[in-house]
Amino acid sequence: MTTRSLLLIFAFPLLFGSCLKDVNPSDSLTTGTLTQTAQGLKQALNGAYALFKDHVEFNGTTDLNNMYLRQYFQMSDFASDDIVCAQTTTDPLYYSFSLNHTPTQTNSRYFWYISYKIINDVNTVIEAAEAVQNPDATIKQLLGECYFMRAFCHFNLVKLYARPYTENPAADGVILRTSTSDPSTQARSTVAEVYASVIGDAEKGASLMQQQRGVQYASQEAAWALLSRAYLYKGVNDSTIYYSDKVINSGRFGLTDTTGFKTMFANATGSKETIFCVAFTTVDDYGKAGSIASMIYSDGNSGWGEEFASQSLRDTMAAYPEDARWAYILPLKDGSGNLQKKNGIETYYIMKFSGQAGSPTLSSPIMFRLAEMYLNRAEARAKAGNATGALDDVDLIRKNRGLQNALYGGKVPAGKTVLETVLKERRIELAFEGHRVYDVYRNKQAMNRTYWGYHLPGLKESDIDLSKRPAGYENMVINPNNKRVIYYIPIDEIQTNKLCSQNP
Repeated sequence: MTTRSLLLIFAFPLLFGSCLKDVNPSDSLTTGTLTQTAQGLKQALNGAYALFKDHVEFNGTTDLNNMYLRQYFQMSDFASDDIVCAQTTTDPLYYSFSLNHTPTQTNSRYFWYISYKIINDVNTVIEAAEAVQNPDATIKQLLGECYFMRAFCHFNLVKLYARPYTENPAADGVILRTSTSDPSTQARSTVAEVYASVIGDAEKGASLMQQQRGVQYASQEAAWALLSRAYLYKGVNDSTIYYSDKVINSGRFGLTDTTGFKTMFANATGSKETIFCVAFTTVDDYGKAGSIASMIYSDGNSGWGEEFASQSLRDTMAAYPEDARWAYILPLKDGSGNLQKKNGIETYYIMKFSGQAGSPTLSSPIMFRLAEMYLNRAEARAKAGNATGALDDVDLIRKNRGLQNALYGGKVPAGKTVLETVLKERRIELAFEGHRVYDVYRNKQAMNRTYWGYHLPGLKESDIDLSKRPAGYENMVINPNNKRVIYYIPIDEIQTNKLCSQNP
């Protein structure tokens, strides 16, 4: 256990019968405190955007490990086969590796809370903006951004706490909150109902947004990108292609070339590929205490550096050392060039959340970018039987990542299907960006984590033999119907909302 683990403000176990502090997603924002002017609405909306990156008091304390984006990426990617855990820890992030979730784990409780706090805030702004008589384009833009943010938050919630749409659209989803007057006690909507709300909100947001405020704010194209992703997850190929095309053909974005890609994530707000990002400034550099990067990279003192790029991902990329995407996987070597290990696990740091303004712990995380639109379209085309179109999209990505001499040229690799080829490219291109677990399970595939790491229960460093694959451990292959590929509904909701059912 590290020193960091001992310093955690970690509310576990929380007794089910205990008295909870007020964790309702309430806020000082009310329609009465908002002026019905563009400036007043803009200030209120900026406060909602800030909740993606702020450390907000929860359950009576402010824990620097708690931040919407930090939890989103950890809860998503640490459960994947792209990132390996180099030790056991009492940090709740370990539940994502081990799949030993609980309703009381702090990271999940906080993510649920802050998601609905954002939703509550944008609902407040929506109600104020919709009361404006004859709204101009600026107010419509702000209103559209609110609809986008509500859709985005509901969508991320349904991904983490409900079964994939492609598995069972009638399954319990999450609680839909689309008005400040919604009752606090409310049942979960179905997965299908949540998707319908997400799509409806994104479509409405796209119809309202006609201005550009910069990629750190929502836009019509960001709403189209969300629709492309939502329809892909829903399994509707023609709509996925339609909205991907709208973003691609908008003329606002372009794929970065091989050189530009290597610095794209450190310069997210200025990249021509960024559709929407959450902008951090030097003031928001949380360093070792609570940044997104602190667990996956360290320059020696900047972070804890306890989770690394997995052997599985590195093996997937191994055939092409010239691939520009290796720039975001950094091996830690000693002065003699020997690869360093932590508790027997090879240290390959992850750099996608580092480098802004030269800081090892600062970035502006990209939530939507153009490469994803090509890959969304490629997957939909593959499933619709358009093999040539799918491979053309993949080749366009590869051409801009230094693989001009390794294009498919419309030919499927021997022994592979078009879909397998697309999903492999998707994994490499979007690694560490919060996609992998959803890509695997929504396609009804198993997650193969047969590599050394402390996701394997009972593993000791003395057991590790890197010349062999591990055998005989649980948690090596996770089937898509495994109950723990999603999280429990947090205990706060279950205790205060008697209509909310728990995941089995």
